[in-house]
Amino acid sequence: MTTHPTSRTSVEIASQPGTWKRAAESAALFAEALPRRGERVAVVGCGTSWFMALAYAELREKGGHGETDAFAASEFPHGRRYDRVIAITRSGTTTEVLDLLGRIKGAIPTGAITADPETPVMTAADAVAVLDFADEQSVVQTRFATAVLALLRAHLEAENALPAGVRPLARAVLDAERALAEPLDESICGAEQFTFLGTGWTYGLALEAGLKMREAAGAWTEAYPAMEYRHGPISITGPGRVAWLFGPAPHGLADDIARVGGLHCAASGDEADALDPLADLVRAQRLAVHLAEARGYDPDRPRNLTRSVILGDARA
Repeated sequence: MTTHPTSRTSVEIASQPGTWKRAAESAALFAEALPRRGERVAVVGCGTSWFMALAYAELREKGGHGETDAFAASEFPHGRRYDRVIAITRSGTTTEVLDLLGRIKGAIPTGAITADPETPVMTAADAVAVLDFADEQSVVQTRFATAVLALLRAHLEAENALPAGVRPLARAVLDAERALAEPLDESICGAEQFTFLGTGWTYGLALEAGLKMREAAGAWTEAYPAMEYRHGPISITGPGRVAWLFGPAPHGLADDIARVGGLHCAASGDEADALDPLADLVRAQRLAVHLAEARGYDPDRPRNLTRSVILGDARA
C-alpha cells in the first residue's frame, strides 16, 4: 500500500480543536475589534473569509445582536450606512480588503481579524484582532477560517446572543475531535461529484466546503441553500454523486436524494448527537486532502493559487 507523508495542510486541520479553544479564550481581549450589541454591521472578506463572514452575519442577526450584512470586499455597497465594518483577512495583505478599509477610513469605524501582525491591515483598520496562533503555512485556508468563526461565536455566546439551536463552542470543540477521529466514509471518498447544502448560517459553511474541495483536489463541487436543492441542483444528483448537508435536513430532502439515486451525507448521529456544523466542515476539509492525494495532487501546493491575492494596480 502506498503511503503519503503527512501534509502540512493535514497537520493544520488536525490542530483545530485546540485552536478553537484559544480563539474562544481570546474573545474578551479583542473586544475593540468586534461589533457592539445593536450596531448595524457589515462583515467583508475574500474567498474563504467571505464565506465565514456570511456564516457570522446570519448568527449575529438571528441571535439578536444587531443587523448584519456580509459582502465580498470588492462588492461592498458604498453609500449604505453602517455603524461598523469588520474585515476578515488571514494574510492582512489582500488588495480588495485594504482598498475598502482605506476608502472608508475616518468615515466608518472598522475592525479586522487577521493572522499576521506585521502586515498593512494593522494600520488600515481602527482595531485589529490578531489570531497569530491560528496562522497557517498552507495556501488553502482551514484552521484560520474556523478559528475566526469560533472567535465570533464565542463573542456572541458571551453576550447571550447565540441563536436558538446553536451549540456552545465547547461542544463544537468536542465534535471537532470526533470529526478528526472518525474514518471517512469510503462511498463518499469514491464519489465523482459533491453538492454541499446549508440553511441559515450553515450555507456559508456549504460554500466553504465546496471551495476547499475545488482548491485542494480540483473536485467537481457546487453549493446551495438547502431549500434551493429541488429547484434545479437535484438534476445532477445520481449514483456516485453526493448531497452533503450541514445541519438538520429540510423535511423530505433525504427521500428526494435517495429517489434519484444520490448519496445523502449528513453529520453522524441523531439530531441531538450529530456533529456541530462547524465540526462537520472539518470532515469536508479532511475529504479534500484525501481526494487531492488520491488524485496525485499536493494539497500543500494547490494549482493556480497563492496565499494572498495582491493586485498590482487595483485602483487603475
